[in-house]
Amino acid sequence: MKCRMRLEATVHGRVQGVGFRWFVRHNAARLGLVGWVANEPSGSVRVVVEGEPTQIDEMAAELRLGPPGAAVDRVDASNGPSTGEFSRFVIRARGHSGD
Repeated sequence: MKCRMRLEATVHGRVQGVGFRWFVRHNAARLGLVGWVANEPSGSVRVVVEGEPTQIDEMAAELRLGPPGAAVDRVDASNGPSTGEFSRFVIRARGHSGD
């Protein structure tokens, strides 16, 4: 069985209205990750993804860069074990507490 892990991240800066959620969705599909992305009321973007450690590391690097037009100030991120709760990657309208 392959080792899987989870990345939970909040991306701060000019990250809403610049295609950030679509950027994350594209990279999740490219990397074979499952989970979700959502805009937060604070103006940040929340990302929860699960997958192989090398793909998780690559997603974390992409979050620090962002798409053209974005200006990432910082990424608050933590890694942990995969929960296996996701079967695909989705864009949510906004974050959900408890996820």
